Amino acid sequence: MQAYSSSFAKAYNTWWSGFARQVAPDIQKFYEATAKGEIEKTLLDLCCGTGQLAVHFLQQGYRVVGIDLSEPMLSFAKENAREYIDAGVATFIQADATSFTLDERFGLVTSTFDALNHLADEQALKQCFQRVFRVCNGVFIFDLNTRLGLKRWNGVSVDDSEDALIINSGIFDSKSGKGWVKITGFIPTADGLFERFEQTAFSTAFEMERVRELLLEIGWRQVHFARAEALAVPIDQPETVGRVFIVAMK
Repeated sequence: MQAYSSSFAKAYNTWWSGFARQVAPDIQKFYEATAKGEIEKTLLDLCCGTGQLAVHFLQQGYRVVGIDLSEPMLSFAKENAREYIDAGVATFIQADATSFTLDERFGLVTSTFDALNHLADEQALKQCFQRVFRVCNGVFIFDLNTRLGLKRWNGVSVDDSEDALIINSGIFDSKSGKGWVKITGFIPTADGLFERFEQTAFSTAFEMERVRELLLEIGWRQVHFARAEALAVPIDQPETVGRVFIVAMK
């Protein structure tokens, strides 16, 4: 799994946290329509980043545990959820998605914004699924970029605004199924100057049918692919979609 620097975490918290806010209501709606979701309001947010999805569920009365490998990311998550931590309903833990252990069990486990694409290979993905299976009593929802989705990493893009300058330079190798993107940015500081950061992120393209097979082999009873806005509606050909949500149920 991949950790991130404090400067990148600051940029992520400011500019890239919108995805979690966007998909959180859709995940909540789907989960609460299940038998488990009607009675158990507990969430494990795996690779929680700076905590925006966790905060959404905390605001809805859930007990939430967030796990992330990056201490800078967790620092922002703890600050964003401070009132809930103080109230004893939120906990954030530094741990790897492939090796974490928890005594608590959860009705819902999530991992969003293609976080699991950052695992190195299929073995690491399987280890993550096994860890989740041990602590999940109900539903596991996560998203992955497909090969089609990772192709968008090819090339250079520039986001130039009054608040920041972000340059993304990426490549996706179809043969190996590996992608890399170098993110260079300049973000404003309190004294009116700019702080430079640089982060390289990697991703692995996993075959969607193999993802399904791994989940079923581990013990999930039902697995389907969907879009965020229609999690209850299966997609028959997930490889034709850039980003796929995977719903696994016990």
